[in-house]
Order: sequence, then C-alpha cells, then structure tokens
Amino acid sequence: MSVLAEVSGNVTAIGYGLAAIGPGIGVGIIFGQGVQAIARQPEAYGLIRQNMLLGFVLTEALALIGLVAPFIFQGIGAA
Repeated sequence: MSVLAEVSGNVTAIGYGLAAIGPGIGVGIIFGQGVQAIARQPEAYGLIRQNMLLGFVLTEALALIGLVAPFIFQGIGAA
C-alpha cells in the first residue's frame, strides 16, 4: 500500500473527528441551556422540550453529514 493511501485514510478519520467536535459542543450547550430554562420556568416544559429536541436533531444532522462526506470524497478521489 502506498504512503499516499495511508495518509488519505488517516485524513478521513481526522476529518470526521474534527467534524464531530462542533456538534458535540452544540448538543452540550443545547441540553444545558434547556435544563436551565426548564428549571426557571417549569410551566413551559413542553415548548422548551420541543425546541430543545429540534435543536438537537439539527445539530446531529451536521455530525452525520460530517461522517458521510469524507467517504463520499474518498470515493470521488478513487474514481
């Protein structure tokens, strides 16, 4: 196996690691602020929970895109 192929595989792994940092921090902030908001206003639990889950889903979508994109680009480079 050539050195270029070895480096390419490692760059893909590093790329996903970097792509997962942002969503990981974002999810922590979303749920941390959501818990604080529920503690301040327990009567608004339903609305806060709904918005918290929507933010979680959108943030996790970025992580999934970051997981899939390196494999797509790796496949394009091989062709």
